[in-house]
Amino acid sequence: MPPASDIVKVAIEWPGANAQLIEIDQKKPLASIVREVCDGWSLSGSEQFALRYAEGPQLYITEQNRGDIKNGSILRLAISPVTARQLLERIQSHGIDARLEALKELAKLSADPSFATEFINMEGLATLARLVESGTQYESYIPLFGEMLAFTLTAFLELMDHGIISWDLISVSFIKQIAAYVNQPMVDVSILQRSLAILESMVLNSHSLYQRVAQETTVTQLITHPQVSNQEIQTYAIALINALFLKTPEDRRHEMASTLAQKHLRGIILNHIIRVNRPVKAEMAHQLYVLQVLTFNLLEERMMTKMDPNDQTQRDIIFELRRIAFDGDSDPSGTEKRKAIYIKDYKMLGFTNPVNPAIDFTQTPPGMLALDNMLYLAKVHQDTYIRIVLENCSREDKHECPFGRSAIELTRMLCDILQVGELPNEGCNDFHPMFFTHERAWEEFFCVCIQLLNKTWKEMRATAEDFNKVMTVVREQITRALAMKPPSLEQLRVKLRSLSYSEVLRLRQSERMSQDDFHWSQRIQPEILELIKQQRLSRLCEGSCFRKLGNRRRQEKFWFCRLSLNHKVLHYGDLDESPQGEVPFELLTDTIPVSDIKAVLTGKDCPHMKEKSALKQNKEVLELAFSILYDPDEALNFVATNKYEYCIWTDGVSALLGKELGSDLTRSDLDTLMSMEMKLRLLDLENIAIPEAPPPVPKEPSTYNFTYNYG
Repeated sequence: MPPASDIVKVAIEWPGANAQLIEIDQKKPLASIVREVCDGWSLSGSEQFALRYAEGPQLYITEQNRGDIKNGSILRLAISPVTARQLLERIQSHGIDARLEALKELAKLSADPSFATEFINMEGLATLARLVESGTQYESYIPLFGEMLAFTLTAFLELMDHGIISWDLISVSFIKQIAAYVNQPMVDVSILQRSLAILESMVLNSHSLYQRVAQETTVTQLITHPQVSNQEIQTYAIALINALFLKTPEDRRHEMASTLAQKHLRGIILNHIIRVNRPVKAEMAHQLYVLQVLTFNLLEERMMTKMDPNDQTQRDIIFELRRIAFDGDSDPSGTEKRKAIYIKDYKMLGFTNPVNPAIDFTQTPPGMLALDNMLYLAKVHQDTYIRIVLENCSREDKHECPFGRSAIELTRMLCDILQVGELPNEGCNDFHPMFFTHERAWEEFFCVCIQLLNKTWKEMRATAEDFNKVMTVVREQITRALAMKPPSLEQLRVKLRSLSYSEVLRLRQSERMSQDDFHWSQRIQPEILELIKQQRLSRLCEGSCFRKLGNRRRQEKFWFCRLSLNHKVLHYGDLDESPQGEVPFELLTDTIPVSDIKAVLTGKDCPHMKEKSALKQNKEVLELAFSILYDPDEALNFVATNKYEYCIWTDGVSALLGKELGSDLTRSDLDTLMSMEMKLRLLDLENIAIPEAPPPVPKEPSTYNFTYNYG
């Protein structure tokens, strides 16, 4: 045994595994110690690994400095710097096969932070960049060039993802080469996938690189990639488009959105990603969600723009809403008379400020976005707009739905539901296919929802005082419908139509009852289980008769077992015949203290089932067999007369041992008693005394001539 001075106690870490607490013998070779550590985590190739400090400068442990290791030090297993140097030398060699194998190995090891640090410190990243930049001159005559390039790009991306060096250090020629692979019509799938990923990382991590990538890649070429059948390529292409969209200056985002619309990106996504006969994977769903959020965020400027009551151009839009709604009404000649009629019309349109409706649009959100939505409805769905306005004009004053106020509040609500102006959430996949089915999806969504609001208002027979209540119901209808992910706006109409006010009330009540049932059951279940436990123990105190089975499977005689009244002792003994009623404790001469009972076994695990092979083959006997194990190593074996007795006894013994009651009878009793208790508690029994005992059976009548004389 080595002297205590040569032993150092340390902890060694490895990503994704529990730390090893080991004793290092300082006289043992370092390579042997590393091999033992690798064996502890089942890692092969121990010669590729080394030990380094996990804290401070994180120096590597060598034969020269191993004496500095202190008791309690935390070390980390890492890729050896020698491995990084050897790989770099092989990558720079002239042998094509050796270079390919080295790049393949590098692509795997680059995910390790320690190795990445060593490799980058040796100018390894610059070497990979040069290989990519000079790639075109070797492409035509170096065999396996495509495979080598794919591994090179994989390793490059993994190394850069560690954040050890800045993306701003990437050369222009490297960017041009990567962009060229993306812009080429025919390129290897693995190279294209990694090139798209590298460009996305450049755009997201550097403003200067965003500008360079935007210059080198064209929307026309990017649009071709979502049209391929490979969903991985589609995902990376949409991710790059999203990155460019996100980093585009705000004053140019509408221009980029217009360019994407002209190139029919929405139709391409709809026909080549959403409506194809395969599921949308999680990463693709996230990218579609990001695109959806970025598209809706284009509305933020209008949402946060207040209306200027003195701007005649903006006021003309309100005039246009009035003109479309009341087109047949001719303007009177007098100024005062015209003003009075305008005020009346604006009141019928449902504006809060009929004298100057422009004031209604000075609150942000929704600002001018609400007016844009109203104008779209009035011009594109003119019949619907006129019907909604005139329908409310014909109602009684107290039941009219104020269109202007409703449209403004609805716009604010939709902005909140769809989080207009918020940045995309990482890991969120909540995209809605229907928003990719129409170029003006937002406006069409509003048009569907304003009709829902008008319909719900009628169903609720609402008045002006109920406005907020109606908006709450409408919000619930919309969020419930969106949760169903309708594939089109028409399907959204169908789902909203089914979510009438009465249906919402029914769903609320059902959910409330389910929730109440759950809370009630959580409260009363322990009481019911205790009741079942006491019933089982009471039955054990009464006792049961069991039959003894001989070797020839014939009934020889009976025996009886019962629990003492204080639940501390099991009494049992043989009987000559089946007893009638309870057997006194005095006749049961054998006892087992409950404190000596260790466990209860059932079925084929019972000792008497293992001993008698014939019984093992009898399914009926197996299902009724159980054994009580008690100290020192004894067993009391039972075969119940029926399933009920079997459940009573196994539950009872489990209760004595403080274990959970798990029989079918317990589950059945629990369901029955819980149901009865719930029904009783839901009854309106205030001031009504519930009897503790059942009511007495009435006496027999003196005569059974129950007839009526209808004469």
